[in-house]
Amino acid sequence: MLLSVLKSGQSLQEMLPFVLSWLVAIIVGLTVHEFAHAYAADRAGDPTPRAMGRVSINPLDHYDLIGTTMILLFGMGWGKPVPVNPYNFRHPRRDAIVVAAAGIGTNILVAAIAAMPLRFGFAGAYTLPLTIMVLLNLLLAFFNLMPVGPLDGAGIVEGLLPVRAARKFADFSRRYGMVLLLIVIIVNPVTDILVWTPVSLLGRLLAGPAWLF
Repeated sequence: MLLSVLKSGQSLQEMLPFVLSWLVAIIVGLTVHEFAHAYAADRAGDPTPRAMGRVSINPLDHYDLIGTTMILLFGMGWGKPVPVNPYNFRHPRRDAIVVAAAGIGTNILVAAIAAMPLRFGFAGAYTLPLTIMVLLNLLLAFFNLMPVGPLDGAGIVEGLLPVRAARKFADFSRRYGMVLLLIVIIVNPVTDILVWTPVSLLGRLLAGPAWLF
């Protein structure tokens, strides 16, 4: 995303509000996303995230060098994965789905809250940062919803599949998930269909006529 801004030919003064808004949105979006995973796992009976210091709203606890850099540059990426042990869950298959979906749901909730001033016309001088907050959180939600390891969508699919199929899918994700993820990011038509189209539709639904993307 910042690559597009840098290529736009704008001056530093013109770019600064967008860049600052984007950085704030990344900090908020990644932090709530990973915190939601950790909190959901903790509530489901797994002490691992708390023992690793991940039930936290400190952004530094959730920073991932590669994933965060990709969000900065391309608008799509991830935070530091939250370590969980599904064998500690009280209801392993159900709780695995809930934990995987928690980050996505939280990003959509943050987007909906940030969109309210835009939809009802009282955003004023905060129109740009609120729009970026909605955009970034929706991008995180729909990007992570893709069923490609190591994204949350893969965890949701794994929890929904029969046990034998889930094991095969998990093994495939561990072996080839990162390669497939990089291919998906590089091939624009795929991300257009799976990420940008739903982001645009839901953004317009949430923010109304003020939506710019």
